Amino acid sequence: MEVLKKGYLERYQEPLKVAYFSPGRVNLIGEHIDYNGGHVFPCAISLGLYGTIRPLEDDKIVLISLNVKDKPYETTIGGISPTAVGKWYDYVLGVIVILEKHGFKFPHGFEMMIHGDLPNGSGLSSSAALEMLTMKMCVDLFDFKLDKVTEAVYCQEAENKYVGVNCGIMDQFAVSLGRENHAIYLDTETLKYYYAPLEIGRNQLIIINCGKRRSLTNSGYNKRRSECEKALAILKKKYPIKDLCDLSMDQLRNAQDLFEDYTLYRRARHCVSENERTKEAYQALILHDLVEFGKLMFKSHNSLRKDYQVSCFELNTLVDFARKHHAKGARMTGAGFGGCVVVLIKNSRVAAFIEDVQANYTNLTGCTPSIYQVNISEGTRKVEVPE
Repeated sequence: MEVLKKGYLERYQEPLKVAYFSPGRVNLIGEHIDYNGGHVFPCAISLGLYGTIRPLEDDKIVLISLNVKDKPYETTIGGISPTAVGKWYDYVLGVIVILEKHGFKFPHGFEMMIHGDLPNGSGLSSSAALEMLTMKMCVDLFDFKLDKVTEAVYCQEAENKYVGVNCGIMDQFAVSLGRENHAIYLDTETLKYYYAPLEIGRNQLIIINCGKRRSLTNSGYNKRRSECEKALAILKKKYPIKDLCDLSMDQLRNAQDLFEDYTLYRRARHCVSENERTKEAYQALILHDLVEFGKLMFKSHNSLRKDYQVSCFELNTLVDFARKHHAKGARMTGAGFGGCVVVLIKNSRVAAFIEDVQANYTNLTGCTPSIYQVNISEGTRKVEVPE
């Protein structure tokens, strides 16, 4: 916020009075099952992007990011490129394009300024944060009538169809509908969702970027999806199902003999067991049982590591550090092959845990970690500007 306040004052010669905040998100459990008919369980976090928007009298659009050294990007309402160009402002322009597609009119232009502490490419969904920030500011400035779910769906559409990234709905949904000290239990197919209290008390949620470049993410992701499709085809011979996560673990075990390729069975086992863990995690939080919730986080990581095989040495090493320091739970989060782990640990153990990671992780892996202590945040919103 302070960087945005300073930048605003320097550009406009007046103090910032109105600002918006759009959080990042982390998926607590339910990994790689959104495309297999399963549930996800994300929460919004206190790292994110701040922004402000000012109306212009003409049709010009001016986009300023205080996180980059580029000069402001300028275009017009009618002059937006029909395709993305690989720049940060693609996510802003995509939202405008999709709003116009759905019949929302921009009677004049605007100038937008943003700054954030959410690292790009960290797996914390900086793209969805920027999309939702743009959406919320435009909705308020132009008095568009949209509910939060529709805002999230439109932002996903912007990323899919304008930016060209085939993401699911989880990121935008969590960023839009995040609730302070709650996680969201979401069916990504129906968009039916429930809030679960995430009251961590004398514990801390820590996110660590392992520092490994995720060079295998796209190829590995596509391969896993293909393997899941093959496993589903095998299981349809026995069960009238639409998705892998329609099965129970007992049903899957009873169908094990159908699999000539044990790897395909393991992929299915992750999906089915992870979906059950997500349901159990929701119930654990409803009962305020952080111990059980943490155990499920560790089980999730083991499944992602052994059955789905999307973890890596660096992520496993961080989870091992968490176990060593008696964390309640820890797991990789996101696509895998790099990226982040999420750790739930007692406040009294945070300092020693972080010190150990900083002192020894790089020697073991050759990578430099980035460590973030976060709170569970409200979704994209207008915020007070401190004097």
